[in-house]
Amino acid sequence: MNVVQVLRLPLNIDLSGFVEMLQRLQVWHRVSVEGDEQVLWVAEPMAEQIRTLYQHYPEGDPNGEVQRAEPLPPAPAPARPSRPGFVEQLRNSKATAAVLLLSVVVAVVTGLGDNLASLRWLTFLDFHVNGDFIYFTPLDVSLQAGQWWRLITPMLVHFSILHLAMNGLWYLELGRRVEQRQGRWVLLGLTLLFGLVSNAAQYLFEGASLFGGLSGVLYGLLGHVWLYQWLAPDATFRLPRGTVAMMLIWLLLCLTGFITLLGFGQIANAAHVGGLLVGCLSGLLGGALARRKLTA
Repeated sequence: MNVVQVLRLPLNIDLSGFVEMLQRLQVWHRVSVEGDEQVLWVAEPMAEQIRTLYQHYPEGDPNGEVQRAEPLPPAPAPARPSRPGFVEQLRNSKATAAVLLLSVVVAVVTGLGDNLASLRWLTFLDFHVNGDFIYFTPLDVSLQAGQWWRLITPMLVHFSILHLAMNGLWYLELGRRVEQRQGRWVLLGLTLLFGLVSNAAQYLFEGASLFGGLSGVLYGLLGHVWLYQWLAPDATFRLPRGTVAMMLIWLLLCLTGFITLLGFGQIANAAHVGGLLVGCLSGLLGGALARRKLTA
């Protein structure tokens, strides 16, 4: 069954009373925000009745009762839209695709971490190898030399095909949602912010070491989408059931050291936690602003 829009109204129109009435009537509906307008969606067979109902009760029925000539039939469950393919998702999410492409280029240039001569230019701390030992250059020395990119570029570094593939698929899943709802510049800004915070957290808690990957950014995007959706629900940010719980359980397993014991290597736990915390904060702020616009 198709889902259609029945109302398109400015954001300053309060739809809360009418939406509450639809909930009491058990009528399937969804409200989305598109630019400076709010859109009410219902199942196609219900469209005309809902338009008529809004004309009579734009603010809902304050007595909790709805007067109508005939009962509204139960709304059939809308058909689940088909999920776009991998290539189509990339084509429709150019900023997301750009970050993924850059990560692939870095993986090739650095040989997935084996080419130390190129890798040393992208790590949080510069380093050189002497025999069996690795010597790190203090961060302030690199920053004084103008190498500010080091605060961000570790997020592009990956150390195996599996590392790159898993992070890439999750970035596609989360990044495209943010880009679709909030725009490409918001996604790029959040990616840089989460990368900076997660890299800094890993350095502050673990000290001089080699680390990299998009996972800190991924936990930032997860926290952002999770709490933004909690405050300002929208189909774009509705994650598959169990996604948040699964990623939080994985984070806890990593923190216990269990994942490392299974042979997955050292995990940048501080980067994950730092990314998640700043992502939750941005989600709260962004969701609160979106909710305020919707109800203003």
